[in-house]
Amino acid sequence: FRRAHTLTVLFILTCALGYVTLLEETPQDTAYNTKRGIVASILVFLCFGVTQAKDGPFSRPHPAYWRFWLCVSVVYELFLIFILFQTVQDGRQFMKYIDPHLGVPLPERDYGGNCLIYDPGNETDPFHNIWDKLDGFVPAHFFGWYLKTLMIRDWWMCMIISVMFEFLEYSLEHQLPNFSECWWDHWIMDVILCNGLGIYCGMKTLSWLSLKTYKWQGLWNIPTYKGKMKRIVFQFTPYSWVKFEWKPASSLRRWLAVCGIIFVFLLAELNTFYLKFVLWMPPEHYLVLLRLVFFVNVGGVAMREIYDFMDDPKFHKKLGQQAWLVAAITATEFLIVVKYDPYTLTLSLPFYITQCWILGIILVLTWTAWRFFIRDITLRYKEIRRQKQEHRHEKDKCLSNGDRHSALLDEPNGNKPRERKL
Repeated sequence: FRRAHTLTVLFILTCALGYVTLLEETPQDTAYNTKRGIVASILVFLCFGVTQAKDGPFSRPHPAYWRFWLCVSVVYELFLIFILFQTVQDGRQFMKYIDPHLGVPLPERDYGGNCLIYDPGNETDPFHNIWDKLDGFVPAHFFGWYLKTLMIRDWWMCMIISVMFEFLEYSLEHQLPNFSECWWDHWIMDVILCNGLGIYCGMKTLSWLSLKTYKWQGLWNIPTYKGKMKRIVFQFTPYSWVKFEWKPASSLRRWLAVCGIIFVFLLAELNTFYLKFVLWMPPEHYLVLLRLVFFVNVGGVAMREIYDFMDDPKFHKKLGQQAWLVAAITATEFLIVVKYDPYTLTLSLPFYITQCWILGIILVLTWTAWRFFIRDITLRYKEIRRQKQEHRHEKDKCLSNGDRHSALLDEPNGNKPRERKL
């Protein structure tokens, strides 16, 4: 039935597109015709994928919604592959076909400079440094981390990623001036206010979702209009709830998986800034916002697929398709950055930053070796030693009980000659 329905929809869509092209006279503009043909091809592919792609773990508001984002992931990955195989100049100028205002080098904004919270030299507005930092990216930070918390569903992982990204900004500010910020902008405005408040609100939402009663009733079976409206609103909430318990220290497999998730998250965050830099896109451009909306939708599905695969590998024998696509997209974006501006990426880190990262990596590797190898060997040795001591104690107890029993048996026999003499 689904295949017949798909063929019907594709047939209608193809007829509609052909009817539109026949009605109007085809312009003699090659660029315009190329863009229109690409858009029509993408629409046909999305229509096919929405009806025929494999369902993911989410079913609300509708499985077709998540199939749509899966197909968008494929289209975006193909677009990245196309950009990757262009020259640097052609790739940047190709962005003009999407927006004519692109393809122009843009100056990077430096958020550092004067870091005084209270500037006595400016009598009209001594707090001007704070107001300059309060731009549109402040609510973007808050809503971004609110949605990331809904995806990760773990307070510790969110805080680790938030703090780690600030350390990455400190480490890479010699490559991108956009990473240069004041200390209070890093730790007070970003980590505590924007990120911290977003994580807190996200955890409160997760707590509400975990306590909510998931009892669904058909829309037409609800008698009141208020109940019908409430049911329509709740259609955009999860069908059921699964609490994520990552337990990274429970096994080496889970520990490596959690470290991989954190690494991919941080790499995707860095790709946002580096792609803007190498493709000459202003931070406020709508393509940057669309990319973030895209990752919000596909990231939630990918995290659920990763958790299901880690939590029950016998049932989920392979990683989900959306998780693989997100990993491929993140890797392709990084390859584009490496190809388009290798000079910036190869700028050497300052010596003290290199020392800090080497020390951090050594500490993580040392803890990993102690927790999953040395500690297990030590605990196994102590357990074997304890079992041997218990076995030796039981053996000695049995021997002592056996000697006492033999003495009691010999005691009457020893008294018999004495009784005979008497």
